[in-house]
Amino acid sequence: MDRQPVLEGERYLLRPLAGEDWAALYAVASDPAVWEQHPMHDRWRAEVFREFFDDALAKGGALAIIDTRKGDIIGSSRFQALKSAEDDEEEQSSVEIGWTFLSPNYWGKGANREIKRLMVGHALKSVDRIDFRVGESNWRSRIALEKIGARQTRRTDLAKYQGKRVLHVVYAITREDFASGPLGRESLGD
Repeated sequence: MDRQPVLEGERYLLRPLAGEDWAALYAVASDPAVWEQHPMHDRWRAEVFREFFDDALAKGGALAIIDTRKGDIIGSSRFQALKSAEDDEEEQSSVEIGWTFLSPNYWGKGANREIKRLMVGHALKSVDRIDFRVGESNWRSRIALEKIGARQTRRTDLAKYQGKRVLHVVYAITREDFASGPLGRESLGD
C-alpha cells in the first residue's frame, strides 16, 4: 500500500507531509482547542508539537491536508501500522488511519468526511480493514468516526502520557462496511 499518496477530492488535497510544512501546520496545531479532548492535550505547545511533527516525518505515512480553494494547509492525518494478513491476529490485512487534526474553522463542515472518504477508499484497495485508535474521552473524534460508518470494536489500547494511563478505544471500517456505509455511498454518487 502506498502510505504517501496524493489524494484529491472536491475541496481538499492530501499530499505527503514535508519538512517545509512546519510553520503552516503549527499555525493550525498551536490552537489549544484542537487538542482539548485529545489525550495529549498539550500538543499545542511548540516543543510538544515539534516531537509529533518530526515523528510523522520519520515514520512516513503522514499527509498534509490542503483546502484547494484557499491553498492553505488546514491539518494533517496519517496512515500507520500497516499489517499484512499474516501479521494480524484477526487474519485481515489492515492499516491505521489517525493522528488527524483539523483547524477548528473546518469542524462540522464536511472536511473530515471528505478526507476520510479519500483515505479509506485509497487504503481499502490494498487492505481489508481500517483501524482508528481514539482516546476514550475524545467524544468529538468518536462521534465523527461513527458518522462516517466506523464501528467500535472490542479492542482497546493502554498507553501512558505524562505518567498517566490513557485508554484508547479502537474503531474499524472493513471493505464491506465501506461499500454499504455513508462513505461508500458517497463514492458512488448516492
